[in-house]
Amino acid sequence: MKKQSSNKSRSSKYQTHLPADLEKVRKRIEGYAKDFGLDFFDVIYEVLDWNQINEVASYGGFPNRYPHWRFGMEYEQLAKSYSYGLSKIYEMVINNDPCFAYLLYSNSMVDQKLVMAHVYAHCDFFKNNLYFAHTNRKMMDEMANHKTRIMRYIDEHGQDKVESFIDSCLAIENLIDYHAPAIKRTRAPGGDIGARRPVRKLRADRQYMDKYINPSKFMDEQQEQIDKEVQMEKQFPEHPQKDVLLFLLEYSPLDNWERDILSIIREEAYYFAPQGQTKIMNEGWASYWHSKIMTQKVLTDAEIIDYADHHSGTVAMGPTRINPYKIGLELMRDIEERWNTGRFGKEYDECDNMVEKAHWDKKLGLGREKIFEIRRLYNDIMFIDEFLTPEFCAKHNLFIYAYNVSSEQYEVASREFEKIKKQFLFQLTNFGQPIINVVDGNFRNRGELLIKHTHEGVDLKYSYACETLKMLYQIWRRPVTIETMYDGVPKYIHCEGEEVKEERV
Repeated sequence: MKKQSSNKSRSSKYQTHLPADLEKVRKRIEGYAKDFGLDFFDVIYEVLDWNQINEVASYGGFPNRYPHWRFGMEYEQLAKSYSYGLSKIYEMVINNDPCFAYLLYSNSMVDQKLVMAHVYAHCDFFKNNLYFAHTNRKMMDEMANHKTRIMRYIDEHGQDKVESFIDSCLAIENLIDYHAPAIKRTRAPGGDIGARRPVRKLRADRQYMDKYINPSKFMDEQQEQIDKEVQMEKQFPEHPQKDVLLFLLEYSPLDNWERDILSIIREEAYYFAPQGQTKIMNEGWASYWHSKIMTQKVLTDAEIIDYADHHSGTVAMGPTRINPYKIGLELMRDIEERWNTGRFGKEYDECDNMVEKAHWDKKLGLGREKIFEIRRLYNDIMFIDEFLTPEFCAKHNLFIYAYNVSSEQYEVASREFEKIKKQFLFQLTNFGQPIINVVDGNFRNRGELLIKHTHEGVDLKYSYACETLKMLYQIWRRPVTIETMYDGVPKYIHCEGEEVKEERV
């Protein structure tokens, strides 16, 4: 009884201001979502017109975010795409407590129902998935705080100066350690005391002679000299550091306002990181549940055709791209069916009888429990690595394509399961972006920053690398070098001011 009264007081705290017909639908869908076992934060809905929703989307869903020309470009792109009929934003939902969701005013009632069911599943995922556990649940307020601080710096130092520095920060905003919130990377202070290099004593035949052969004053002087040498030999940083932004915050010669802005960019990058790590799962989970809620509880007979049309458009797979809605949804359904019928484990994997496999059904009924477990513990890489199967790829006609120089067109390159899976994982690892580590903050003993690209078979785009190094130079304010490979040859790309040059390693 106490828990019920607590929920009632909490829900009354956050009131959604929706038209009466939408509010009635919202309450029904919220109840259905809870009946299915979804557990989510309170959701505040706002109804916006197409211009307002494009504006909010350009700010990443946060209307109170700091101003920057990049968001203006995003708005222009979204507005033109909507005007030309190329795309349309049906909904947005923000990972917050309470969650904020935006509905498009011009949507039909069928679309509003679909969006609400989709939103509640997203909110369930935000609240319960392990990779969102470390995110700031009051980010809407925090974004407003970031805006206030940056506006104050604009008043003090001028818009051009502040915006130029933000440009440099945004150019490297992806250079963070995406797993750092859950993994301790650095040793505790004093953790390397045992690694101290002691002075080697001369051997004394008699114990009483030791103080004459190894006098304490001389031994202390020798130990001090060795400690200095060890300190000079230490790498700076001691180990490659993937969180480049943190290294810059700690060691770059920035003014206080610049350091604060860099910390804001880094904080927001970590907030958005789990959304990139779980894109396929999150959209698959939301699509799975909006499909369940709509088809089993909400739809009227007159709405079925419109729903089918709009749902199929959402999960349609193009010939040259992966649709996370489609892959996530179909994998969730596949896993539920496999765990319901027992098509997993050693017995099933070792069965050689294809007829028996085709009719395999142990009637375990574990599917729903399994997908809730996956929603709680997995990210996209783990999800694809563990649950993508040859049967799934064959059923959904997945393949790898490549450009054929002879025919001057893209063609199917392979349908082999291992290659398809490898390509999936390659695209998902680090979001398909280059893996960069800081390896030396005093390269060539002149305060030069050396970063290293972990080469995974794909060369850096040279023009992008050069421009990014220039931006990095604006923050480090000393020469910056990246070690990478081009055409199988290890090279340094060196930047000092506007000058960029390369040399062989």
